[in-house]
Amino acid sequence: MTATETGTYRVYGSDRGDGELSFVEQGTEQPTYVRADGYDEPLADAVAALRPGNLVEATLDWSQEPAAISDLTVLNRTLLFAADDTPDIFERAKETFQQARTEEMPIYPTATHDTDGEPNGVLYAVAGQAGERDLFAEFCDGRKTIEPMLGKIEAGGVDPPYEVFCIRPATEPFFVVYIALDAGGLLAETLHDEYDPEHP
Repeated sequence: MTATETGTYRVYGSDRGDGELSFVEQGTEQPTYVRADGYDEPLADAVAALRPGNLVEATLDWSQEPAAISDLTVLNRTLLFAADDTPDIFERAKETFQQARTEEMPIYPTATHDTDGEPNGVLYAVAGQAGERDLFAEFCDGRKTIEPMLGKIEAGGVDPPYEVFCIRPATEPFFVVYIALDAGGLLAETLHDEYDPEHP
């Protein structure tokens, strides 16, 4: 009898190679490695179209390692991008981190607005951690969940999909998680141009 389990998962990239994805079930911070190829159509196309940040409902087949997807529904196509060791970081991020220091908060949120004063994003400045823990990597691979951040935005009336940028400058003691409310909008495209030049 095949062991299967259905759940709602956030998709992440895998550090074990291109033939795998990492799924993190909502409510947990435990990545599960999932096979990304070798499927029959139409499932093969659906799996190939998955990107980090997507939220899916999936049935996983645990009879093999890594687990295989036997059924898949994409709930929303939020995207997650990571940029590490960037030469610099924008001024608003530095100001937010200074405010975090003033208030002695390790993770500090602030809303951002476009030139018309309309909300366009939520910026979190996150202080670097001393020792072996790499909090930036944990946000990038789901071991540190972004679900509460996204949940607050959705509860505030802005529906997904969003674009989430994890950006760590090389010369600063912090990194940012910046959520652009409008996937494909001006803020997201500006961040891609600056920190993700390979984005089409």
